[in-house]
Amino acid sequence: MKVKRIIIALLLGCAFLSTDAAEKKMDLYLLIGQSNMAGRGIVEPDDQKELKRVFTLNKTNEWVAAVDPIHFDKKIAGVGPGRTFGIIMAEADSSAKIGLIPCAVGGTSIRKWKPEAEDSKTKTHPYDDMLARLKIAMQHGEVKGILWHQGEADGKMGEQGTYAAALTELIERVRAACGSQDIPFVIGQLGQFEGRPWSEGRAKVNAAQQQVANTVPYCGFVSSEGLTDKGDLTHFSATAARKLGTRYAQKMIELQKQMTRK
Repeated sequence: MKVKRIIIALLLGCAFLSTDAAEKKMDLYLLIGQSNMAGRGIVEPDDQKELKRVFTLNKTNEWVAAVDPIHFDKKIAGVGPGRTFGIIMAEADSSAKIGLIPCAVGGTSIRKWKPEAEDSKTKTHPYDDMLARLKIAMQHGEVKGILWHQGEADGKMGEQGTYAAALTELIERVRAACGSQDIPFVIGQLGQFEGRPWSEGRAKVNAAQQQVANTVPYCGFVSSEGLTDKGDLTHFSATAARKLGTRYAQKMIELQKQMTRK
């Protein structure tokens, strides 16, 4: 009887381990940048419907169902591209559990996305805070991709011609933190809103982002063509943010297919 009890205990232990392991295997996606990644669109009831296979790491570093707002950088956080991106990625692979890691901080320059850099307005350290959350998330899965939407705060860097080098350095640093220099990295284009023509600096940031996407391996660029603002000439509307999330997912899937063919 004693032997039998030991065998049963071992089998139960294996079952628990298998369940635990299954819970940890998530396809992780890092969401970084500033307010248009965090999202400022108005939240509607459909944005708060819980999804079975799309999760987000919340403010207290717990995995919860991905309902908007998934970001928490500021009280005005709303609908961004992340949740829709997660839905499309889950639809593309019926066996996948998607884990979103929201880390964007509104108003931040790319210069704030370096180790030890502080954003005084939010009293955060965007890169260091991201790194801490990333380490927690990676205990439960593998990073499959990175989304970046930023540049509105860096017109001067665009004018100076320094943005492309800063973005390339960021990609290398974040990929290293995620464990591979081949992780797909997708850049979202700045908003193109009627009533707010691009300044020279923003136009050059846009050109720099496309240059990086065309030269850095497994890096892509998604257009903001046709996407409207929420009425402030700065932030995407909820509808536009969802469309942007779909574009991010389509590009991510394209890059992941390229990786499987290498």
